[in-house]
Amino acid sequence: MSALVGLSCVGAFLGVALLAVLIGRSRDVTVAVYSACLLISLVGLVAALVHLLGGAPASDVTLPLGLPWVGAHFRVDALAAFFLAVVNLGAAAASVYAIGYGRHEPEPQRVLPFIPAFLAGMNLVVLADDAFSFLLAWEFMSLSSWALVMAHHREEGNARAGYVYIVMASFGTLALLLAFGLLAGPDGGYAFAAIRAHGETPLRAGLVLALALAGAGSKAGLVPLHVWLPLAHPAAPSHVSALMSGVMTKVAVYGFIRIVFDLLGPAAWWWGVPILSIGGGTAVLGVLYALMQSDLKRVLAYSTIENIGLIFVGLGLALAFEANGFRTAGALALTAALFHVFNHALFKSLLFFGAGAVLVATGERQMDRLGGLIHRMPVTSLTFLIGCAAISALPPLNGFASEWLALQAILLSPQLPQWGLKLLVPAVGALLALSAALAAACFVRVFGIVFLGRPRSAATKSAGEVDDWSLGAMAALAALCVIAGVLPGLVIDGLAPVAQAVVGARMPAQASLEWLSIVPIAESRSSYNGLLVFTFIAASASLAAYVIHRFASHEVRRAPAWDCGFPDPNPATQYTADSFAQPIRRVFGTFVFRATERIDMPAPGDMRPARIDVTLHDLAWELVYEPIVRAVSFAAERLNRLQFLTIRIYLSLVFFALVFLLLVLAVWP
Repeated sequence: MSALVGLSCVGAFLGVALLAVLIGRSRDVTVAVYSACLLISLVGLVAALVHLLGGAPASDVTLPLGLPWVGAHFRVDALAAFFLAVVNLGAAAASVYAIGYGRHEPEPQRVLPFIPAFLAGMNLVVLADDAFSFLLAWEFMSLSSWALVMAHHREEGNARAGYVYIVMASFGTLALLLAFGLLAGPDGGYAFAAIRAHGETPLRAGLVLALALAGAGSKAGLVPLHVWLPLAHPAAPSHVSALMSGVMTKVAVYGFIRIVFDLLGPAAWWWGVPILSIGGGTAVLGVLYALMQSDLKRVLAYSTIENIGLIFVGLGLALAFEANGFRTAGALALTAALFHVFNHALFKSLLFFGAGAVLVATGERQMDRLGGLIHRMPVTSLTFLIGCAAISALPPLNGFASEWLALQAILLSPQLPQWGLKLLVPAVGALLALSAALAAACFVRVFGIVFLGRPRSAATKSAGEVDDWSLGAMAALAALCVIAGVLPGLVIDGLAPVAQAVVGARMPAQASLEWLSIVPIAESRSSYNGLLVFTFIAASASLAAYVIHRFASHEVRRAPAWDCGFPDPNPATQYTADSFAQPIRRVFGTFVFRATERIDMPAPGDMRPARIDVTLHDLAWELVYEPIVRAVSFAAERLNRLQFLTIRIYLSLVFFALVFLLLVLAVWP
């Protein structure tokens, strides 16, 4: 893929955005805008795949824009090509879905101009090859996505979600601005090629690493910088939520990889320690937060935090291995992280599409008002089930393949010479295993409450299947989840150029192995065959169905579910989302959420209903952000007095400030 093709796609997206503004009230503008976005995304996707799989050399373009002494540099290498493929694959799927879903948008003119602008911003971030262009594209991506979050600003909570998001986005941009300032140095070499040319001192490298973690981590959703994500993602329209969760967070991962693996120079072993620690904690806390939610889209948003934590664990392992010279192990860890980047873009987009379909069919996002949709929305139920199984890392789907690779990389950690890493990596591996188990419980809960059982509301009883465009997008992503899980070797080989460019090594070629197995390091150590697992599961299930129907009954009978001898047809007697999560809340809630329960149990003969009130606390918000809010409010109230000073005092302050600056210049060495 040439950089010129990528820039042409960006220009086309911006043209579509302008067109949406000019004809925003036309009758068929929704179909036209999303069809154009689909076409442009497919062009970008095909070009990126051709560049990545064809082994093309890096392509550069310099435009006479940006900083006068730098210009605007754009470049496509293997790393950029992979992330451009992820961005445009997610954009194409969202565009297909939105052709049908967008017809239900009450005010399309609030959404249509910003969708192509958002896609242009994400592509431009990946294409940028200098600090100024990168930051400009990053801020453009943030502002356009903020406008999409605010599209339904009249709904309760959405305005606050937009405010928190823009504040955190501004913080992230400031952190990246400082990081690039340190990387550029006093000479102001803001082009990435100039940054690569000079090394960094250990102190400066540590500062850049911390700033990159803060800047990219705030956009990706690392704990405790995650507070905007569960607010903003549910507030946006569902196809926008899919783009933000499945794609935009991966652009943040790209920014981190570009800075830390590429621009910062040779890695030190200790760089992996904070990344591994934050990644492991993020994975567990994200899924625990998800288990406590009853809003379907908030569950999916918190689940994104868990998956981002898993990706950063892989990146931290890759840094640790690379710094110690174990490049093959580093390639395995990096491939696991990049594979999960691709996988998460697939199944998280699929799940948000499914949540949007449920919202269109029922008007409900609260899981406790849903239920029984498997009979009314069979295609959505099947595709959503595949997404749930994939995100739960169940074989033979794609989520299992990437998490299995990550665990294989963790098993290589005894090779590391530093005792800090020897102790930390197995602990992080235990956190990943715990998060995988909790993720399975989380999505058993989601699918069971939303699609199984009996309808809990009138709207759910009358629900029907959604439009064919939405179903087609969900079916395509579900098929990709199955294919990437059954044939993971094809994806691993596709990622080999990226690993070779970033860490200087790659995993063994997988396509030449017998029976399409995948082997992380050597066949004698471990291997996995998704095709055989898929064949075994399909054969076992088919045999079980045949035996049941052959020897038990030839007919399908439908009868009420066993109700413990209490024949009450009221759907309120079913398990709720909160009751499903109660055992896990009682195990982890006291420590993680400071959870408290207050039970009101009437005495015998008292006909009042029993009540249980559960209070959960977001410790990240209460311990980190609320003190900052109080400090800012306190300082603002004190500084507000400056508005009421006399002109004499103002002139005196200016005089003393000038004297102070002159003294600083006089004593400056």
